[in-house]
Amino acid sequence: MQSAPDKTKAANGNPNAADRPYPMDRTRNIGIAAHIDAGKTTTTERILFYTGLIHKMGDVDDGNTVTDWMEQERERGITITSAATTCYWTQKEDGTYKAFQNISHRVNIIDTPGHVDFTAEVERSMRVLDGAVAVFCGVAGVQPQSETVWRQATKYRVPRIAFVNKMDRTGADFQNAVNDMRKKLGAYAYPVMLPIGKEDYLRGNIDVVNQRAIIYDENDESGLKYQVTEIPDDLKESAKAALAELVDAVSNKDDTVAELVINNQPVTPQVLKAAIRRLTCKIEFVPVLAGSAFKKRGVQPLVDAVVDYLPSPLDVPHAQGIVPGAETVVDVPSNDHSKFCSLAFKLWTDPFVGKLVFFRVYSGQLKKGDTIYNPRTRKRERVSRVMMIQADKRIDVETTFAGDIAALVGLRNITTGDTLCDEDFDVMLEPPTFPEPVISMAVEPKTKADREKMSEGLQRLAEEDPTFRCFTNEETGQLIIAGMGELHLEIIRDRLFREFKVTANAGAPQIAYRETFTKSAEGVGKFIRQSGGRGQYGHAVVTVEPNERGKGVEIENKIVGGAIPKEYIPAVIDGIEEAIKGGVIAGFPVVDVKVSVVDGTFHEVDSSELAFKMAGIFAVKEAAKQAGAILLEPIMKVEVTTPDEYQGDLLGDINRRRGKIIHIDAKEGSTILQAEVPLAEMFGYATAIRSLSKGRAAYSMEPFRFEPVPASIAATILDSAKAKPAARS
Repeated sequence: MQSAPDKTKAANGNPNAADRPYPMDRTRNIGIAAHIDAGKTTTTERILFYTGLIHKMGDVDDGNTVTDWMEQERERGITITSAATTCYWTQKEDGTYKAFQNISHRVNIIDTPGHVDFTAEVERSMRVLDGAVAVFCGVAGVQPQSETVWRQATKYRVPRIAFVNKMDRTGADFQNAVNDMRKKLGAYAYPVMLPIGKEDYLRGNIDVVNQRAIIYDENDESGLKYQVTEIPDDLKESAKAALAELVDAVSNKDDTVAELVINNQPVTPQVLKAAIRRLTCKIEFVPVLAGSAFKKRGVQPLVDAVVDYLPSPLDVPHAQGIVPGAETVVDVPSNDHSKFCSLAFKLWTDPFVGKLVFFRVYSGQLKKGDTIYNPRTRKRERVSRVMMIQADKRIDVETTFAGDIAALVGLRNITTGDTLCDEDFDVMLEPPTFPEPVISMAVEPKTKADREKMSEGLQRLAEEDPTFRCFTNEETGQLIIAGMGELHLEIIRDRLFREFKVTANAGAPQIAYRETFTKSAEGVGKFIRQSGGRGQYGHAVVTVEPNERGKGVEIENKIVGGAIPKEYIPAVIDGIEEAIKGGVIAGFPVVDVKVSVVDGTFHEVDSSELAFKMAGIFAVKEAAKQAGAILLEPIMKVEVTTPDEYQGDLLGDINRRRGKIIHIDAKEGSTILQAEVPLAEMFGYATAIRSLSKGRAAYSMEPFRFEPVPASIAATILDSAKAKPAARS
């Protein structure tokens, strides 16, 4: 394994540059992630207030929060795009908390969306974060999207702490939420803070590690005034029990604490905190806190826990990349003195400064005027402007350092996931991965003037959002937009209108069906043309077979003895890929199949790349006739929470939608239904559920898997697919 070469030797091995305004070990890059409506944006808003970044707290319901700055976010009360912001935090030894602008700890925060339609925002944020705060609702506990963001954090190995929010709500149950985390997420989760009271009587927190109480002043609406006192007598036993449980849990995984416990020696708060930090950074432990962001209870201890337990860029394993064109793995250490290397994780079109490229610096420094290199395009560009982002504010800076999250202006030919580095440090970092779109609809501009603007607008939006696609259907000539759900496409249309002044008509949403094969088959493809002069000759034989569900398409060259010359094999594979992309029965992409090129013949004069590409296409189409091709449809995982009296009506409705009930759970006067329902049947469900439950039930859904379409429904889809070209002609 190689390492990034040093530009200059760091003094005494210190990774911090001399002119760096804050040391790396006092930097935290964190994300706030959770299910819809668990309180992410409100929590972020409170953190910004208590750290002194803003002087007046906004509320989601009032549409005046800092991180929800888009018009659509403020109107709908949801987060659509992840917003980055920076604040500073100082801890005092006596246990009180106060923010200072002369830096103690610098915390870069990314507030992410909760709605599954905007899952790409969470995915790319998790890729560049060092730690995360997972927010859970004190009433609902672990919800479906909580599981999704938890999986995303696990995928990118992001350490996390948990904040059980909404402890002021009726039905809030802290212990139930902790049990949920252990059961549903498999988290090794233990409280480091307990709530004092709940619902209307939420007064503060018990600091389990230090065995003290934090009691808020009931007459202070800002939540700034509180006292750090002895634990009330009626809570001392439960506080001691919580500490014993915490020490026991930590000793099971940390040798230092285990040794003290075995020798019956006291475990001091400092030793316990250090052990919890070590385990959290190794993703072996999840500290749990509680409070109410809306009622301004427990937010300061949460920021303290971010500093105490979540890692700095120095505490996480070095980023790794590969040398383009080779399999050599390269270490990218968090060090200001190393070569510059960063990852572009988000593109955004700003109405004032143009195209912004958000990037995370992993090593080295970037100064205004430097030249950076993109290993994907093999091109260099000069950096004219570097900015730090404060939600919707942009602050120009001269230099960014290792561990920073910042933005560049005016770069060309950049896509999400590109590595930006020094030219003499040619390395590519692993980009974030994104799910495929599951829903599409046709759009057409209302006027000729709109046509040009729409094309530019869609291109810009597709650059920004990796889960959004736009393309022209070659058979029907329609412009198709595809995304993660109805809300996603609705927001896209809204942004086209507001940001690009384009008015467009939209057709009914279409499902992104897939095709696959159910049995093995062989197909022969011949493309032979004689036209007097030089002809065309291509002949390929392929075999197709089903692949494991979710494994994708695998194409293999099994030609031996030169039946097809090596120079024509790529053309055959191109033809196979084109046939698979265009579908074999209804024009939908084929998935989860293995295709092997096994035989063929060539002509020394007439063979060409075009002829073999056509032979590849014909061979796959021929094999598909015997391979039992079927349609697959996206199945959604749906969770419905309803008062008990509407359970029967909602169950009946799910059954009518071809849904399969997986689990029914009762929770304090409400019922939680978990089901798997085809996406095709879920259109208009928001209206239906409101009507059936008089507006009292709520639901969430996320893509789950693809399943075969029932024969009767498949016949209708195939008829409609065949009718489209006919209608056009």
